[in-house]
Amino acid sequence: MVLATFATYLYGLSAALPTLRAELGVSQAVGGLHGTAMAVGGVVAGLTLPLLSVRFGRRVTVWAGLVVMNAGILIVILGDALPLTLTGFAVAGTAGSLTLYVVMAALSDHQGPAGPAAISEANAVAVIAGIAVSYLFSVLAGSAVGWRAALCVPVVATALLAVTMGRVWIPPRLTTAPPAADRPAGKIPFGRRFHIAGAVLLCCVGLEFTFNLWAAELFAQQTGLTAAAAAKGLTAMLAGMAIGRFGGARLALRFRPGPLLLGALAVTLLGWALFWLSTSQVGGYAGLALSGLGISLHFPLALARIIDASGGRPDQASGTASIWASVGSGGGPFVLGVLGDGFGTHAAFLLVPVLIGLAALGVLDTRPLTE
Repeated sequence: MVLATFATYLYGLSAALPTLRAELGVSQAVGGLHGTAMAVGGVVAGLTLPLLSVRFGRRVTVWAGLVVMNAGILIVILGDALPLTLTGFAVAGTAGSLTLYVVMAALSDHQGPAGPAAISEANAVAVIAGIAVSYLFSVLAGSAVGWRAALCVPVVATALLAVTMGRVWIPPRLTTAPPAADRPAGKIPFGRRFHIAGAVLLCCVGLEFTFNLWAAELFAQQTGLTAAAAAKGLTAMLAGMAIGRFGGARLALRFRPGPLLLGALAVTLLGWALFWLSTSQVGGYAGLALSGLGISLHFPLALARIIDASGGRPDQASGTASIWASVGSGGGPFVLGVLGDGFGTHAAFLLVPVLIGLAALGVLDTRPLTE
C-alpha cells in the first residue's frame, strides 16, 4: 500500500506535465527539466538513504518520506511559476525516492530468494493506483474542477494509509548474521558486475520515464487529441504494466532475471514500434499498452539484479540504485525534450530503441557473471 501511495504521486505528476508545460508556456526542453528536478531529488535520496536507514530505521524513513513527498506535491498544486513547480518536483522526487527504495530493500530482504517476484507483485499493485490517478487526471483536467485537484490524491492516500496501516510493518532485517557483521562489508567497493547492472537500470528507468512524461505529448500530436484527452494513453500503458507485473511475479519464480529482462525489452520494442508508427487512436492505445506490458518488468528485474550483485547489502545497494535510476529518469526525458525541440517529438522518440539496445547489451554482458 505504501507503493500504491507512491504511485499516485509519480503517475499524477507524469500525467500533469504536458498540461503544466502548456500552462507555463515553456518549451519541451524546459518542460523536461521537471523530470530532471525529480532526478536530482533521487540522487540526493540515494546519497542519504543508507545513512537515514541506519540512523532512524526503515519505518521512520518511509513515513518521513511520504510526508515530505506530499509537501512537494502541494508546492506544485499551489505553484504558478516555473521555479515553484521545479522546486515541487524536486522535493517530491527526493522524498518519494527515499520511500520507494527503502520499501524495495525491505521487500527484497524479507522475501529472500522470492525477492524479484515480490518486487514485481508490489509494483503491480502500485501501477493499479497509477491507472486510477492518471485516468482521474484526464477527467478532471477537462472539467471545471481543474487538473490540480487530481494531484490531491497522494495527500488523501497518505492520510488514509496512516489511519489504516500506520502500525503495520515488517521486521527491519531478516538475517542470521550479527548486526556488526555487515558494517565492514559496507566499506567494500561494489564490483564491475554491480555497476553494469546499475547502467542497465539507468537505461530501463530512462525509457520508462520517457514514456511517462512524453508519450501523451506524441499521442496528442499524432491523433489530434487535446493534451488532457491524450493523457488517457498513459492509462493504457499503465494497464499493460499492471498486467505485466502481476504475470511477471509468477514468471520471476520460474525464470532467471537476465533472460526474462531480455524478453521484456523485446516486447517493449514491439510496443514502441506500433505506437511510433500509428496515427490512429486505436493503434496508439495498443502500442502504449504493449509497451507497458514490456516496461512492467524492467524496473523490478533490473533492481533485483542490482541487489543480487550487492553482496548482501540491500540498503546500500538500494541507495546506489536510486542514483542510477535518477540519472535515467531525469536524463532520458530531458534528452528527448531537447531532441523534440530540434527535430520534433516523433523523431525524438527514436531515443527509446537506443535505450532498449543499450540495456540489452548490458544484460548480455553480465550474463556469464550472474547466470
